[in-house]
Amino acid sequence: MSNLDLRVAVITGATGGIGFQVAKRLGEDGYTVILNGIEDEVGTNRVKELTALGITAEYYGFDVTNEEAVTSNINKIGKKHGKIDVLVNNAGGLGGRSRFEDMTTEFYRFVMALNLDSTFFASRAAIPFLKKSNYASIINYTSNAGWTAGGPGAGVYGTSKAGVHAITRALAKDLAEYGIRVNAVSPGTIDTPFHAQIKATKPEVFASWANNIMLGRLGQPEDVAGVISFLASKDASFITAETIQIGGGQALGI
Repeated sequence: MSNLDLRVAVITGATGGIGFQVAKRLGEDGYTVILNGIEDEVGTNRVKELTALGITAEYYGFDVTNEEAVTSNINKIGKKHGKIDVLVNNAGGLGGRSRFEDMTTEFYRFVMALNLDSTFFASRAAIPFLKKSNYASIINYTSNAGWTAGGPGAGVYGTSKAGVHAITRALAKDLAEYGIRVNAVSPGTIDTPFHAQIKATKPEVFASWANNIMLGRLGQPEDVAGVISFLASKDASFITAETIQIGGGQALGI
């Protein structure tokens, strides 16, 4: 079997939380999974975990907000494997909280870089290699905050995620002629280490979050991974420029 017969998926921010479950699920689907992160020891251990499960995995350590590092590493991955079939722009985050009046330019630019710039950098670098795939796909992460503008102090996070929503559709338009599909997922409240502090210090508050979710529970990383598996598959071959909410009905409120 040649390299071109193997399916290759690149997942940014994949050393923990949702990203790792996505890597695991795509690995189970038969992809060679390329994990990105910024903690090299953790990344190495994650590759060992996946390898023990019979999954072919590699780790590349780089900061997704660093344009040069993203471009260089995506080029290395693409040249090594001859193509990229799926790019999952999982890396991102809240970055902290700040009201606009007190917000520094540095904080603003950091949050925008973490969520929006990273999506642009990785997608741009991957496009030449996605063109070499017969069923290429980019999957981005937006958020309900992209529509609600976020809670107190999370306005710039909401702004960045609205940008991800828009760039998803823009990329889909731009790449349709090459057969490259571009979609996004919008996870609701997912039970990950991201919430570990409040879960440990205020378990009653953490538990109460489920009251605002129609299905009555928090999401699990596997819930997101399953949808991404579908979007990357041939079953989703006629789906592009879409955003799928994965929030148990949370976006509608109850």
